[in-house]
Amino acid sequence: MLLLLIMEGEPVNVNEFQELARLALPKMYYDYYDGGAEDQYTLKENVESFRKIALRPRILVDVSRIDLSTIILGHRISAPIMIAPTAFHKLAHPQGEVATARAAAASNTIMVLSYMSTCTVEEVASSCNAVRFFQLYVYKRRDISAQLVHRAERNGYKAIVLTVDAPRLGRREADIKNKMIAPQLNNFEGLISTKVDHDEGSNLEAFAKGTFDASFCWRDLGWLRAITNLPILIKGVLTREDAIKAMEVGVDGIIVSNHGARQLDYTPATICVLEELLNHETYALGHVLQTSLFRLFTLLEEKFLFSLMEECGEEQMSSRH
Repeated sequence: MLLLLIMEGEPVNVNEFQELARLALPKMYYDYYDGGAEDQYTLKENVESFRKIALRPRILVDVSRIDLSTIILGHRISAPIMIAPTAFHKLAHPQGEVATARAAAASNTIMVLSYMSTCTVEEVASSCNAVRFFQLYVYKRRDISAQLVHRAERNGYKAIVLTVDAPRLGRREADIKNKMIAPQLNNFEGLISTKVDHDEGSNLEAFAKGTFDASFCWRDLGWLRAITNLPILIKGVLTREDAIKAMEVGVDGIIVSNHGARQLDYTPATICVLEELLNHETYALGHVLQTSLFRLFTLLEEKFLFSLMEECGEEQMSSRH
């Protein structure tokens, strides 16, 4: 409450929530949420590319009844906005991903639970009736990945979101300087340790390097299809060639994403590659501020779904739905 009083009235847009986060969070945590890879060129482009989109309004159209709802993999949601997989929610909110899932339920949208969640698959599933997808990275120990998939299935998750743009963690210089330490990841309890033996640079980067399977490629998708009956979405597509390849191997959809500019710097802004992919069932993920959301909808019409990260808690998200 004290932080809310710093501003004149309650925050009314994403920029003001971001400023509150900067004031409230320890520097290590804020920098983790806020930063991009290397020079952060793509991070800046993600934002600036939206600002260059101009509206072309049409007048004298009946807008007295507006329906933004859409259907994603058979699930109707209230608008083409869903919650993207983001890690470590308890760094910003005491209830972590449980609060985020409840906000998704209240807003009638889909939450994609991060593999690096601070609440377990089971805790999030039992917290509310939100439609949930589960994000998967493939690890060197495939049995760990398989166990996570099976837990998601048993607990009612409706799709697997396979993130493919992180064979190694991006070089996030703020995390290296801050010696970023991953919080307790309860999904991995009894499976793998998230602790790192040294204190040089980002412990999170060291954990990812020792855990992620950098050899995973197109031919390995058959392994994932063989262990689950859930729909599979591939997250991290930026080219038409890869979109076509995904279609050929039989995935159920793709998520166009440069990982919030947190993986490989100097890739194009997500919005700049969407036109190239218009002929495919596609979901769009990127870093967007304020009115850019509305401009995204006008640009994409019904072809795409926008995924939004929300860290301010279920009450704030629900009240702004």
